[in-house]
Amino acid sequence: MYGTLLVNVEAGRVVDVLPDRTSETFANWLREHPGAEIVCRDRASAYTRAVKEAAPHALEVADRWHLLQNLASAVERTCHQHRACLRKRVGREAGSLLETPPLMELPMHEFTRTQIIERTRHRHADIQRLAAAGWTISAIARRLNLDRKTVRRFRDTDLDQLLASAHERRPTGVLEPFKPYLNTRFTESLGQVSGSRLFLEIQKRGYRGSRQVVRRHLAALRSGNAEPVRANTPSPRKITGWIMRPRENLTDQQQERLLEVRLACPDITRACDLARAFTDLVSNRRGAFLLEWIRQAEQDAPKPMSGFAGFLRQDLDAVTAGLTHTWSSGIVEGHVNRVKTLKRAMYGRASFTLLRTRILTQP
Repeated sequence: MYGTLLVNVEAGRVVDVLPDRTSETFANWLREHPGAEIVCRDRASAYTRAVKEAAPHALEVADRWHLLQNLASAVERTCHQHRACLRKRVGREAGSLLETPPLMELPMHEFTRTQIIERTRHRHADIQRLAAAGWTISAIARRLNLDRKTVRRFRDTDLDQLLASAHERRPTGVLEPFKPYLNTRFTESLGQVSGSRLFLEIQKRGYRGSRQVVRRHLAALRSGNAEPVRANTPSPRKITGWIMRPRENLTDQQQERLLEVRLACPDITRACDLARAFTDLVSNRRGAFLLEWIRQAEQDAPKPMSGFAGFLRQDLDAVTAGLTHTWSSGIVEGHVNRVKTLKRAMYGRASFTLLRTRILTQP
């Protein structure tokens, strides 16, 4: 399932493939091949243990792409935790979008029992049960046939947050933007308005779906089975994308939406400022200012961001080197993509020996 790809960054070629990701295997390889001066690596702790043990004089360089990926995860968790702040602006946004009265407040609802929602519930329960029994992340991953990152996310994330994320991945129907208007009109008429009339009204406002879809939604409203219309707020992932992208790459509308998010939630604003400051350190190789950034994040940042800062402090020398030197693991990631192509072509039917041979054979 997992191995270690060793690449000569200067020459751009694979020099060896190890059958696992353990520190013992990598340390043994370093002893058998002495002389490494610089080691570019991802954030796996096993690699840094091996380097410190078998090549203590080598300079470790944390990969910048992985640092930004970890930062984006911290920003997204912050946005998840503060979604309630964003819902305060919903009614006004929905009203201006469809020229309707303010959106009525609807009670909280249980998530629809879709396949992805049920799978999320069961997976969270299984992982929490095994974690409580003392199983390691690797053992749980092997038992449930999951990626270790998936196991860690389900172990460390609240069920409500996981369900909200799964709920947001549903495809949005053509009627979804018009439901606030339909629900308001339905309430004003005490349920007496006809589906054909509402169909014509929203058709003038840009609806391109069928009349039957409108009638089904009204029938669900009358029976009390309609899913409440939630806040027209951008998802945490979308907000994270706006924050992590350079300002000049955002459209005017995206910049306006991000400004509204910042005005709605001070914690997201703080996370945004810190994320952009860290991205500037990465882009301009300002490793000398890293420690000051960590101190600021640990003092007054939201918990996910301060946790990320603490994570950097534990690996301070390697992260500083990554934000100072030109070396990175970019060439390694290119070879990783090639390895994935080879693995898929072999369909898991061949041995590691053959896979290693194909990897080491230059195309």
